[in-house]
Amino acid sequence: MQNRDYNVESERQKGVEEFYRTNHINQTVDFVRRMREEYGKLNRVEMSIWECCELLNEFVDESDPDLDEPQIQHLLQTAEAIRKDYPDQDWLHLTALIHDLGKVLLHPAFGELPQWAVVGDTFPVGCAFDESIVHHKYFQENPDYKNPAYNTKYGIYSEGCGLDNVLMSWGHDDYMYLVAKENNTTLPSAGLFIIRYHSFYALHRADAYKHLMNEEDIENLKWLKTFNKYDLYSKSKVLIDVEKVKPYYLSLINKIVLNNSFSVLPSQAKMVTWEHKHGILHLAAKRSTKEMLSLSHKGSCCRNLEG
Repeated sequence: MQNRDYNVESERQKGVEEFYRTNHINQTVDFVRRMREEYGKLNRVEMSIWECCELLNEFVDESDPDLDEPQIQHLLQTAEAIRKDYPDQDWLHLTALIHDLGKVLLHPAFGELPQWAVVGDTFPVGCAFDESIVHHKYFQENPDYKNPAYNTKYGIYSEGCGLDNVLMSWGHDDYMYLVAKENNTTLPSAGLFIIRYHSFYALHRADAYKHLMNEEDIENLKWLKTFNKYDLYSKSKVLIDVEKVKPYYLSLINKIVLNNSFSVLPSQAKMVTWEHKHGILHLAAKRSTKEMLSLSHKGSCCRNLEG
């Protein structure tokens, strides 16, 4: 099986290309900043981490030319393949299980964000769009493409500034990264790096944007490249027995996710909280799709990316 082949003629490939056309036109600096700002204002819905995994059963990723199985199977296939080869790296098993949980943003309970604002390859905004990004030609219709503040090699960034300080196109990756980081997860920095950049194929497949990386990024990239092999090549029609592996992953949730229970005050503007004791996610009920889509067409009055 040839993975990530975007050139084969098929109805699914046509849908994937249309997905990226819409994605590349709308993922701008203003849009990303506004999404981060808006998600910081939302109320919460209580849901366990495992329930969150099961919720993904309802979705198929329209950006993926290879995958048409329910998302929970992809999570478990990735995690189980890594568990087999790296039995002592339990943090990596859990990272694999939760790396795509941000896709709950597709669910009607959370406003049913359009797929182009949730899935697909991610890339920095605020600097030039590298030509290695899939379907690069559609960036020509992105407002930032001709903006001199954003269309140079460094744009609004500097040499070695660190990827933590770079705005990434908005989607499930950045959402889950913020969730974990802002709620003091005990996952190592490599786990956070995998969560935020696992869809950043321009980096880990084409070595683009390395001029923005710092020393910690360079070290973590090694783990990301290891993870990517499983994220990409563990996809299979052979389904995982969910009930058989569930106890193991529930034990990891209790062991690794957080040290203590955390609550989020409205003034703190956090999107999601995990409570270690019960493995609870407090997920944001969000604005309507119409309201969120309108964000890409408004001016910017938002805060910068926080470290």
